[in-house]
Order: sequence, then C-alpha cells, then structure tokens
Amino acid sequence: MDDRPNETPLFTFGVIADIQYADIDDGYNYTRTRRRYYRSSLQLLRNAQKSWSESAVKPEFILQLGDIIDGFNKGHDASDQALDTVLREFSSSRVEVHHVWGNHEFYNFSRSALLRSRLNSTLHTERCLSEVQAGSEMYAYHFSPVPGFTFVVLDAYDVSLLGREKSSEEYSDAMNVIKQHNTNEDLNCPPVCNGLLQRFTMFNGGFSKDQLDWLDSVLSLADDKRERVTIISHLPVHPCSTDDICLAWNFEELLAIIRSHSSVVCFMAGHDHDGGYYQDKDTGVHHMTLAGVIETPPDSNAFGTVSVYEDRMLLKGNGRITDRLFLFPIPSDTDHAAI
Repeated sequence: MDDRPNETPLFTFGVIADIQYADIDDGYNYTRTRRRYYRSSLQLLRNAQKSWSESAVKPEFILQLGDIIDGFNKGHDASDQALDTVLREFSSSRVEVHHVWGNHEFYNFSRSALLRSRLNSTLHTERCLSEVQAGSEMYAYHFSPVPGFTFVVLDAYDVSLLGREKSSEEYSDAMNVIKQHNTNEDLNCPPVCNGLLQRFTMFNGGFSKDQLDWLDSVLSLADDKRERVTIISHLPVHPCSTDDICLAWNFEELLAIIRSHSSVVCFMAGHDHDGGYYQDKDTGVHHMTLAGVIETPPDSNAFGTVSVYEDRMLLKGNGRITDRLFLFPIPSDTDHAAI
C-alpha cells in the first residue's frame, strides 16, 4: 500500500464516527434492517483510545465526526448523563478532540445549548480559528495543526429543521427547502425509493450561503499559501462516497466550491454507517465516509489513525475501517500560475 513505511509522518490524527452511545439494550435502525449496539459502543471508543494512546507517534488530535450519543437518550431524559459518559472516555487522554455536529446532537440538544457545551470545540481548543460573525449560531471553524495543513469543520445542519425553534426564520426556510421535494407527513421518510432525491429527509440538512461564502474565502487563502486542506462534515457531499439517502441537501453547491480551489485534498464525513470512499477524478480530492461505531459488533472495531506526510495521508483502519492511501493531487501549471 505504501512503499515508504519507515518515513516519519509530519503528524497523525485519529478518526471515529457515529458512536451513538446510549445505556440501553441493542436495537435496530429506522427501517429495522440493521442491528445497533448502543451500550457496547462505549467499549469500542475505549478500544480506539487505547490504540491511540499506545501509538508510537501519538495523535495530534482526534476527529469525532458526529452523532456522539444516540437520540434515544432524549426520551429517557439521559442526554446529559450519556454525553458526560462519552466525554469522560475522550478525556482519558490529553489529546485535543474536534467534535462535529450530526443529527443526533440535535435530537438531544438545542443549537444554542450545543454552542455552550463541550461539543463546541472552538471553546475548548487553543489553536482553533473561527471567523464566523459574532452572534451567528453557525458552527464552522478551521484550525492548523502544523504549518501548511488546514482542517475545516463544517456545519451540515446550518440549514435544517433540527435544532431550530419552530417559530424561527431558519426553521421556516429549511421547511421551504425540504417541502419542495418531500411531501410526506413523516419527513424522516424519503420522498422517493431510490435516487438523489432521497436525501431530502429531516435527518439531513445543508449549508447556508453564508457558510459557503465563508468556506470559499478560507479556501482562497489556503490556495494562496499552497496549503493542504481537509474538510470535515457529518454529512457526505459526493454521491459516489455514500448512499444517496445520506447526502447533504445542497451537496452540489459544496462540491462546486471544492472544485474551484486547488488546496482541498480530502473530505471526511460520517452519517452513513456502512462508510464509503471515492476519489473525484476531476480534482483528485478523496471523499472518505467513515463506517459507524453504532452498527459495529462488540467483537470488532471502527476507528482509524491517519498519518500525514508532505505528499500523502495514510489511513490505518481497525475492524470495519479499511486501510487507504490518499495521495495528494498534483497542482497543475494553471494552479501554480494562479497562486
């Protein structure tokens, strides 16, 4: 897979997705076709933490790709307790954790509560740089672990019915978007049986124009500095990297921004518990969807460690996560001229 195994990486980081912990017995997904291991997901997180702590090169940070606890906690009045339990496991090491927000975060907490919580990584890490306007409730920021590399965390539920007050303008705007495609009484039921329109469900969301404009400006600066940028979101944005039902509502707009910049090398997401991978042939950008802990049997694992080099990233997977080599796209002469 990689013919330079003895080369020391510039840095490493851990990745894990869809833990969805709840102190309840095993159950099934929405369609009752897949088993979910709510209680044992905590042990799988412990396995990941142990592996990262014993690594020869300790991770610089951990990416937690969203859905840290399950929505069932809300009905049991156990949201705070469940979150405390999972965050206690993460705090067993001193490694920074960058938390992404998924649909289950909003099943348990309001957006305003999340902004005040320990799941707001901009409040609890020293090297985060957020340029979101004061007063905005959008959760998007970027950080640089070492010079030349930037990570951008996106808010995939910026436009969504989840986490918004029903009386708010944001809720009304999101309802207008979803109702254009989904007329079902239960908006968690997809509007069609197959195809891209399946994504217009209540458990998905999208990116506002403000967020897209902000991302465009961040990537423009990264282009100028010839940085390598990895974008992180709970929702995938490339149809070939996930099931259609898991895509962000306006994935095309985000893809268009990525394709207009030379700095992006990878897009990482969760949400689709089966995971997925695709390399965009036009840009060389790697789209990685990480398999979820929640549907991983107790005798397996679902986490990865990524080693970053000047020209590539190497994902070492565990259990359901497949090893992958992400070679960075080679900038064209046009890109260099633009820079």
